[in-house]
Amino acid sequence: MTISPETAREKARILSEALPYIQRFHGKTLVIKYGGNAMIDEKLKHSFARDVVLLKLVGMNPVIVHGGGPQIDDLLKRVGKQGEFVQGMRVTDRETMDVVEMVLGGQVNKDIVSLLNRHGGKAVGLTGKDGAFIRAKKLLLPHQERAEEMIDIGHVGEILAIDPSLIALLDTQDFIPVIAPIGVGREGEAFNINADVVAGKLAEILEAEKLILLTNTPGVLDKNGNLLTGLTAREVDALFADGTISGGMLPKISSALDAVRSGVQSCHIIDGRVEHALLLEIFTDQGVGTWIRAK
Repeated sequence: MTISPETAREKARILSEALPYIQRFHGKTLVIKYGGNAMIDEKLKHSFARDVVLLKLVGMNPVIVHGGGPQIDDLLKRVGKQGEFVQGMRVTDRETMDVVEMVLGGQVNKDIVSLLNRHGGKAVGLTGKDGAFIRAKKLLLPHQERAEEMIDIGHVGEILAIDPSLIALLDTQDFIPVIAPIGVGREGEAFNINADVVAGKLAEILEAEKLILLTNTPGVLDKNGNLLTGLTAREVDALFADGTISGGMLPKISSALDAVRSGVQSCHIIDGRVEHALLLEIFTDQGVGTWIRAK
């Protein structure tokens, strides 16, 4: 079966369009937060894995940080618990922390590693406990109505430091790191850390070219539902102030903002429900989703 000349020309145009981006990002680190529907839908899972392996094969260094909220909620329901969130962060008592470690460090992490390897990658799964490379302490949230009060949400962590040497070592052997967002405290205790926060901080530490956050929305939307892109840090601050950005988007956008202010060249919030969203963002002139820049 042969394709028509028109189809052939379109395929060639798309491949040609990718060339300058391959040249530009060759050897660069891309930190990718993997979550949402892209982790649940079988077709999307396979397209994500193929995209990541392609990025590695053309000379980029993808580093994956994954969530697993739906999977955690499913297991919590099976043990008779209901997930609870405060300011976009999961309330994590001791029993919930056991579930988080089991799901993120075990089931989800190993599934992603296996999928990447099946598609020709060399993936290695990690948590922040491995080599104590994500060191953390208990996170206390400020009360939104009483400034003098802090809210304790359990075994939820705030990042103290990330040691990049383990990731650097894996890169030298062409491995793809797949990181579960679990930190380790001074006494060896585990902390649940928001995956967007880990991805943002890791992008800073690794001096990444891009931070890419996969979501279940087209990107950042204004109050009329229109997609916003090309946002500066100042414009994002205004969206926080007027309530346009709220709820579960708060840690996501805050991490993106911190990253671009700390030297990451750009952050992209893209729709993980779109097949091959990663390739569309990185290799096409139009891109997809919301682009956040420092200036």
